[in-house]
Amino acid sequence: MISHMIQQSGVTWGWLALAALGTAVVSYFLGCFNGSVVVSRYILRDDVRTHGSGNAGLTNFYRTFGGPLTAVVILSDVLKAVIAVLFSSWIASLLSPELTVLGKYWSGLFCLLGHMFPCTFQFRGGKGILSGGTIALMLDWRVALVVWGGFLILAIATRYVSLGSCWAGVSFPFVSGFVYQDTLVTLLSVIVGVLIVWKHRGNIVRLVNGTESKFTLHKKTAQPEPAQAETQELEPEEQADVEDHT
Repeated sequence: MISHMIQQSGVTWGWLALAALGTAVVSYFLGCFNGSVVVSRYILRDDVRTHGSGNAGLTNFYRTFGGPLTAVVILSDVLKAVIAVLFSSWIASLLSPELTVLGKYWSGLFCLLGHMFPCTFQFRGGKGILSGGTIALMLDWRVALVVWGGFLILAIATRYVSLGSCWAGVSFPFVSGFVYQDTLVTLLSVIVGVLIVWKHRGNIVRLVNGTESKFTLHKKTAQPEPAQAETQELEPEEQADVEDHT
């Protein structure tokens, strides 16, 4: 048996498949609600994916726009993960309590897939760290401690959010396997970890090359005076280069 949780539940494969399909669909479409894209496109009348790293995630949104609307993005990423996990827990409780943990990992995976590859936004989403971190908090305090603890230590000490994110992706399968010792749970956690690291592949290259941007508090750039704007006009390529280093 690939999972002792399934074996102990005693649920028939037909009901199990139906519950898995329903949970996957609901969790994926919850994940497709990308707060960063929604806020930037429909409130700010812009698209965060056309700025900075081109990523539709919290960090790029904050670096690009800053402001109180960042809290809306955070709330949306947290809530969709919470709802997805709670929904899977409810479905599992109807079938067997033994499936609760497995259901959380299953819904967490599909919620992240929706966040990373949303069909509602041309499959261009975020990197899943905030939603993934929320899912870790709802799984087990030991999983959350390892994932969040390492993330915060690395991110604060180095100011490289991407380094902490890579730690989260790498450590998640190991701590999940250690805590639950279930083959299917471990497999699902490995897929989640691989997805997170793969989404950060560009950051990893920049970290190795020493060109990765460090996280700083967002500051609005002062607009130049009209006279200065006329004398300091830059070509589009030069302007983009300046913005990348401010």
